[in-house]
Amino acid sequence: MRDLGNTQYFKVQTEPETGAKVILSTVYEALTEKGYNPVSQIVGYIMSGDPTYITSHNNARGLIMRVERDELVEELLKEYIRINQW
Repeated sequence: MRDLGNTQYFKVQTEPETGAKVILSTVYEALTEKGYNPVSQIVGYIMSGDPTYITSHNNARGLIMRVERDELVEELLKEYIRINQW
């Protein structure tokens, strides 16, 4: 039985040369260039894991699949917290 009195620690290691932040930026630009709503498309990908939410334009689909979805969520949350100065 699990000890529910303790909090587990979760840490994600990102690749520095192709970090989640750079990949998200590149994917966002590719989706915008193709006329898609990048927020909706990225959310669809993160929620479902279905890479067809992301365009293959500028290799965006290949890039986003290099990063685990939890890393994408972590990067988005870190940026949101930074911007809102929590």
